[in-house]
Amino acid sequence: MILREPCLPPGWYPRDGEKVGDFLGPNPKNGKGLAAVAPHAGWYYSGFCASRAVSSLDSQAETVVVLGGHLSGTMPILAAPEDAVRTPLGIMKIDAELRESFQKMTETSPDRYQDNTVEVLLPMVHYFFPDAALLWLRFPAALSSFDAGKLLSECSASVGRRITVLASTDLTHYGDNYGFSPRGKGRSALDWVKDVNDPGFINAVLEGDHSKALSHAEENSSACSAGAVIGVMGFAAAKGLTRRQCLGYHTSADVDEGEEEIPDNFVGYAAISFEE
Repeated sequence: MILREPCLPPGWYPRDGEKVGDFLGPNPKNGKGLAAVAPHAGWYYSGFCASRAVSSLDSQAETVVVLGGHLSGTMPILAAPEDAVRTPLGIMKIDAELRESFQKMTETSPDRYQDNTVEVLLPMVHYFFPDAALLWLRFPAALSSFDAGKLLSECSASVGRRITVLASTDLTHYGDNYGFSPRGKGRSALDWVKDVNDPGFINAVLEGDHSKALSHAEENSSACSAGAVIGVMGFAAAKGLTRRQCLGYHTSADVDEGEEEIPDNFVGYAAISFEE
């Protein structure tokens, strides 16, 4: 068995399996959503928000498809080629049959890069879905990802697999550290991100308008992994998931709100669910 080992340094998420449960709390086992969007920052900043998305997913799913991003629109879809991944909770198998079915229907390349968008969510996925398999994919920021998301529905039906799909993205990365600070610094900048820029992307997703979501991300730097979200919207469209809900939103500045000054650099996070 070829294992994909963790690549992120300590600090992103608990490396002790028992502490994963301590962080996330009891497993509700009552999720009904067939798809969701979750942030992918370190758990200190976005873990609670991400866990709301992951725990909203269909608790009976046999395979959890995690769609990462950080890919430009010209990149191919990337798929982890290994047999399984290692998480703090042990070994989680990759659904090779579903992966093969998907690869027969669309062009993919092996994901051999170090990236946080999938890995940081895997301990949560493994915690809430201890018996499920995984499909690790990363989608480019392109409209073609919508059709690729639709294909996931077809592939799951062809192999008789009950799946749920989780898209991974953070929202606005604001500040000089990210090369994006159109509203200066301080309270006015933070309010603009929270009241205007991030809601612009979130609302496009809630409206089910994937073209609008992608263009908003590209024109306003409101999502760092828009391709993953476009993909999950394609899957949701294919499954007829018309109930879309924002389960939570905050920024890293809110986590550090005890600080005397608003930080010059901060990131937005949202959890969104898709149900029938």
